[in-house]
Amino acid sequence: MAIIIDGKTIAGKKREEAASRTAALKKKGVTPCLAVVLAGEDPASVSYVTAKEKALLEAGMESRDIRLPAAVSEEELLALVNSLNRDVSVHGILVQLPLPAHIREDRVITAIDPAKDVDGFHPVSVGNLILGRPGFIPCTPNGVLALLEEMRIPTAGAHAVVVGRSNIVGRPLANLLVRKEINATVTVCHTGSGDLGLYTRQADILIAAAGKPGLITADMVKEGAAVIDVGVNRVPDTSAKKGFRLKGDADFDTVAEKASYITPVPGGVGPMTIAMLLLNVVSAAENSV
Repeated sequence: MAIIIDGKTIAGKKREEAASRTAALKKKGVTPCLAVVLAGEDPASVSYVTAKEKALLEAGMESRDIRLPAAVSEEELLALVNSLNRDVSVHGILVQLPLPAHIREDRVITAIDPAKDVDGFHPVSVGNLILGRPGFIPCTPNGVLALLEEMRIPTAGAHAVVVGRSNIVGRPLANLLVRKEINATVTVCHTGSGDLGLYTRQADILIAAAGKPGLITADMVKEGAAVIDVGVNRVPDTSAKKGFRLKGDADFDTVAEKASYITPVPGGVGPMTIAMLLLNVVSAAENSV
């Protein structure tokens, strides 16, 4: 039976670190500030933004909450981003995705000053990540690495299989895992991979980030593999208060019987994402001093 990785506890340690570094900055007269921009009222986005703002305040940081109507124009949003770029009291800018359909996400992300790109999505941040240069690392991939490190799961020489190639998780995670200090051999699987199990059964570390509930079943997992489940999928459930429940990309109960380690959903990777965001905001503020 797998050891369940307690993402909440590990994230708590990272949040304590962020709070400690924030307190040190405040003694110098600097309060880390994140501007959070939300266009529209997508329920999931509202929930994520609320959780981020709560975490910022608990760490002693400032959260500048900017809510915009879904009908906001692309030019209006870009003008706001540019004004935040110029505001020296703002250290990080987070534009919550997805944006309304009429707004080009790439254009908005590229408009953010790379020095304030705490999401790590700007092309400059992506380039720095690939080249192994200092820069902001996307929060979820960075959180996955922190879990592996905290649990002392060996990565050097390990075969890591990443299921999913999104720009937010899969691709940056693959690039991080091949860094010399991590030294994993990486396979990235996607919709064109054919027999997915052929690859996942080879994994010492299996990272599921496809966004498909229950995609990874026990027969697709190598005995003793570490399974990191990044998927957060809303599955209808009439017995639940909200009418749905959260389910990962792995079939938790059966996969846990074969794995050596596994992250639950919720309570695994999710809390790490916000914790690593806090650390990115602190870093941005430290860089501004």
